[in-house]
Amino acid sequence: MNVELVINKTDKGTEIALMHDRVLVELHKEKANLSYAVGDLYLGKVRKVLPSLNAAFVDVGYERDAFLHYLDLGPQFASMKMYTKRVLTGKQSAPELDDFKKLPDINKGGKIKDQIASSQQLLVQVAKEPISAKGPRLTTEITLPGRYIVLVPFSNKISLSQRISSEEERTRLKRLLQSIRPPNFGIIVRTVAENRGAAELHQDLQDQVKRWEELYNNLKTAGNPPTRVLGEIARTNALLRDILTPEFSSIYVNDEAMTSEVKDFLTSIAPGKEGMVKYMKAKDLFDTFHIHKQIKASFGKQVNLRSGAYLIIEHTEAMHVIDVNSGGRKGGAKNQEDNALQTNLECAKEIARILRLRDMGGIICIDFIDMNDRGNQRKLHEALKEAMSTDKAKHNILAPSRFGVVEITRQRVREVTNIITAEKCPSCNGKGIVEAPILFSDNMENQLRFIAEEGKVKELSMIVHPMVEAYLRKGWLNSILRKWRRQFKIKIHLEANSSLQFLEYHLYDKGGDEIVT
Repeated sequence: MNVELVINKTDKGTEIALMHDRVLVELHKEKANLSYAVGDLYLGKVRKVLPSLNAAFVDVGYERDAFLHYLDLGPQFASMKMYTKRVLTGKQSAPELDDFKKLPDINKGGKIKDQIASSQQLLVQVAKEPISAKGPRLTTEITLPGRYIVLVPFSNKISLSQRISSEEERTRLKRLLQSIRPPNFGIIVRTVAENRGAAELHQDLQDQVKRWEELYNNLKTAGNPPTRVLGEIARTNALLRDILTPEFSSIYVNDEAMTSEVKDFLTSIAPGKEGMVKYMKAKDLFDTFHIHKQIKASFGKQVNLRSGAYLIIEHTEAMHVIDVNSGGRKGGAKNQEDNALQTNLECAKEIARILRLRDMGGIICIDFIDMNDRGNQRKLHEALKEAMSTDKAKHNILAPSRFGVVEITRQRVREVTNIITAEKCPSCNGKGIVEAPILFSDNMENQLRFIAEEGKVKELSMIVHPMVEAYLRKGWLNSILRKWRRQFKIKIHLEANSSLQFLEYHLYDKGGDEIVT
């Protein structure tokens, strides 16, 4: 399988697409001003303690108070609380925990009012990003994830990923990490640590220890809460850290500075892999790799499959509902039962991809086509589990009910990706008033005339819809584009971008900055 990562830098932030054999599997968007991301650490202030919910609301600077449940305090909460207090008061002279005396673990079935009081300062980590009308969800069980290991302060336990099946390898990793583990720090060993050498694991551990030292220094000078004391690494680097596998063949980037950053990060986590990073000079890499087209096909209410079958996807506040339809599917099935099985198996693979692509979490109900044979229902259940086996989000799949409905719960840590695929009417721009389409090129011409009269820009790029590009180039020698170049004496580069609406266009100067008139 050919695995590629496409990193598209835009004015609004960074878009990241993971592709398997040129099929879009994951889509991530990192806004330029991203905050309250999973993994960010804040010094917060308790606003309310609610004994009835056994939870508290904490001010971390978001417009809504963040939620902290008692079960998210973690067993080492007393030690974390003491350490935070010592750092803030200047009594903790070093970040290391060598001489720190741990306090006993808190009672798992205790009450939050016994541990937290209003106006108290807490060191918290974002466990779930703000979703809909809800603020972030927090935890005080701090973890610092690396490429191969996750560092857990105030713990002495070494845990290994269940996906490392070899007992011999598990024993080796446990002995190795026990020998290099800093005092009062626990370690969670990730799947990718399997068969890794001591030097790689030790370096990754040292990197996380340095992040703990950075957290200590920032906390010491944090001032009054709410304050962010340590941010998760950039979404691009976090994605590389978590999903980079030997199957990766190429990473394409359209920004030179980010290309260097990605290469440097790869050098630190996977030496020798930096050669797969390739810089491509393009305004929109998603258009170059036809990713916009796949997004439009995968994010609508109706998702069509090549065979003619299709999915109807509805989102509600409580759950997501998916309906499977055979449509005009053409297959070699002999009877209705076989046709239902083939359609369901095909849709199961597509549903697994859609859940991962849209990052749909919570409760998902799927209404598959009815099948009477219990053996076929078991085949469907196994196929769905197999299709979702590569999904890193925690999930649980129930067997089909007597009505053919499959229920899935999938971990939700951020808001579901929602991309509007329907476009505004190109004639009225959604206003309900139709303007003469012939005036469109006149509007563009007037804007170019204004730029030419200013005399500051001698070269620019014009990004338009592919159909508009064809219209502007029509006639070649007598095309509108050549006429504009001669008339305004400006070097105009015309580029098509299928993600634009029909009559949408943008102008950029030579430096890549958008020209606004």
